Amino acid sequence: MNRGMSGRDWALLLFLSIIWGGSFFLIEIALRSAQPMTVVLIRVGFAAAGLWLFVWVRRQYVKLPRETIVAFLLLALLNNVLPFILFAYGQTQIASGLASILNATTPIWCVIVAHLFTDDERMTPAKIVGLLLGFAGVAVMIGAEFLREIGTEVAAQLACLAATLCHASATVFARRFQPMGVPPVMVATGQVTAASLILLPIVLIFEPPWVTAPLSFETWSALIVLAIICTALAYMLYFRLLASAGATNSLLVTFLVPITAILLGVVVLGETLAPRHFAGMALIAGGLAAIDGRLLRLARR
Repeated sequence: MNRGMSGRDWALLLFLSIIWGGSFFLIEIALRSAQPMTVVLIRVGFAAAGLWLFVWVRRQYVKLPRETIVAFLLLALLNNVLPFILFAYGQTQIASGLASILNATTPIWCVIVAHLFTDDERMTPAKIVGLLLGFAGVAVMIGAEFLREIGTEVAAQLACLAATLCHASATVFARRFQPMGVPPVMVATGQVTAASLILLPIVLIFEPPWVTAPLSFETWSALIVLAIICTALAYMLYFRLLASAGATNSLLVTFLVPITAILLGVVVLGETLAPRHFAGMALIAGGLAAIDGRLLRLARR
């Protein structure tokens, strides 16, 4: 959290926000004909296959220390299995807009977790203000209609909040792979592979495919894009960003996701921007500037 971010880090953050901007929409499509845990298994399973193919073609496989096996299992539980299931369940009860608001609390949780469990990512007043501004910007952009839903479907909303805490804890936990010498692509590959192995027996017990209806073409299309682009590619970039920018800075992507989702709607679908969208973007920009710290240091000089 006390690290600065380079131009390359900001470019990765922006690109990740574009990739993840459509993930809530894709999950909503997939859930029309698939069960929540089945969605997660297909997502991480296809992502694992794609990453292993990438590692094999690029010959980037490295011999991993034995202790990484347990670390991959824990990372998979915190970063994939638990949060993906919790968000998939939550989105069966609440709208994707409200889910994205709750998802934007992830950096706030990360500030707390990183402050408690690391020595080099301590919270500072300026960065706490920046995080709160970013969260307020997300809430303003999504709109008052979703804010009014807060307090209804409490179990689903608590599930989404628990998922964000898992993501924050996973981001801090994943820092341990860099001292082990594990490259980002292998962290991503090991994580989704472990998640697939954990989820397979769970899905066979609780959501056996032979007793559910076949998935539609629309669902399969959403799941493939979700797996290859929003999971495999995204995690390769994310763990590279984590190694260079730190845990809390990496999770700033959750503030940018609503911006890119709305701008994609404008560019691709011809939607129009409301005044609240500009106000929310301004709040998020102010929050990111406070967290980055460079403008504040320049003003002081």
